[in-house]
Amino acid sequence: MSAGAVAAVDLGATSGRVIVGRIGRDTLEMEQVARFANDPVPAGDGLHWDVLSLYAAALAGLRTAVRAHPDLASIGIDSWAVDYGLMRGGRLLGNPFHYRDERTARGVDAVHARMPHAELFERNGLQFLPFNTLYQLAAEDPAVRGLADRMLLIPDLLGSWLTGQTRAEQTNASTTGLLRVLDARWDDELVAALGIPRALLPDLIAPGEALGALRPEVAAALGARADLGVTAVGSHDTASAVVAVPMQPDAAAYISCGTWGLVGVEVEHLVLTPDALHANFTNEGGVDRRVRLLRNVMGLWVLTETVRGWERAGERIDLPTLLEAAAAVPAASVPVVDIDDPRFLPPGDMPARIDAWCAERDLRAPQSRAEYARTIIESLAAAFADTVRTAARLGGVDVRTIHIVGGGALNALLCQRVADRSGMPVLAGPVEATALGNILVQGRAAGFVSGSLEALRDLVARTQEVRRFTPAA
Repeated sequence: MSAGAVAAVDLGATSGRVIVGRIGRDTLEMEQVARFANDPVPAGDGLHWDVLSLYAAALAGLRTAVRAHPDLASIGIDSWAVDYGLMRGGRLLGNPFHYRDERTARGVDAVHARMPHAELFERNGLQFLPFNTLYQLAAEDPAVRGLADRMLLIPDLLGSWLTGQTRAEQTNASTTGLLRVLDARWDDELVAALGIPRALLPDLIAPGEALGALRPEVAAALGARADLGVTAVGSHDTASAVVAVPMQPDAAAYISCGTWGLVGVEVEHLVLTPDALHANFTNEGGVDRRVRLLRNVMGLWVLTETVRGWERAGERIDLPTLLEAAAAVPAASVPVVDIDDPRFLPPGDMPARIDAWCAERDLRAPQSRAEYARTIIESLAAAFADTVRTAARLGGVDVRTIHIVGGGALNALLCQRVADRSGMPVLAGPVEATALGNILVQGRAAGFVSGSLEALRDLVARTQEVRRFTPAA
């Protein structure tokens, strides 16, 4: 079984990349061939993603990948969840809305007037998040929704432009709230109850299945072989990231930490208990029909938006220097805020929101940039540690190790404080877990590797570096 090459299009909430992965029995290597910004666009009707620019940048990156690696076996696409494009006759009706757009609030009211969250949880197994796809669809302009004949989540949308095929990949579809959690099929009864046209929802496709060959004009534009195609991967970026967590499932929790912190355990059976509902946990689809029992925690978004605000005000911020200064601030001297408070969800002045949260509780607010950064890190670490403990209890998993993957694995202060607050060792890395998971699923589909998720994770453990953080005595 020889090694081969695949291309991963990995779209994050702040940037996208095209990465060529070389994979074989003892090989797992990555080469980033393109990186591009993903900046939301405020328009007259709300906050949008510039999906056409993302697609153009992905095509440019794929062109570079094909030129350097004409033997590419396939292409896989992953991105953030829940957001979508509405189509008619294969044409996009408008740039997709951003999940942080304020319109989602009215969608929540409209959906819960027909079906409360507790009943929804029994059907879709999802935690309440005000931007889940079913709420966004309920908030759509009825005239626009009435024109549409198809809804495609972001990776599915790009896949359709590449291949001409319209399918919905299962792990990402599981985040919409419209999938029956018990059998991973579209919930036609729920869809009808919410007044959503059933024709909007495309047929489902599982990770590892072939979506289709590139359209001839796309292959020509990329300089690619006529038979180069797209393979479905865990197109929800967290689903791909969890594939690449080098963990033993009966003894570990994972934190996929970037803009969001996805904190949970992998289980083989759904957890739909009243306790899970009360804890606001979610049962999302994983690769190979595993269940990702997790909760969304606000993540590094709060720190990123804080730094962005200072920079907009004319300050020049070096993040490593800021984190070094934050590490020198005693943890006991700063407040720990509820990082999941809804006030921290939309863009805006995060320090002012931290001040308001503290004032409401008669707490001393941070007084310097270093103290604000330390407050955010301490608050994230506390939320992560608490959520790990809850996930372990709900899932019946004897967690003894926490794996942090994604950009948060580079934040040594955060990793150490998660270890300290949880009392468990933290293994940080791989940073590029999402792209690696994308590559692993493609590599297995192409026959470059074989075996279960555990076999794929063993390859990650043997080829990728991790850093260990031990709880302070």
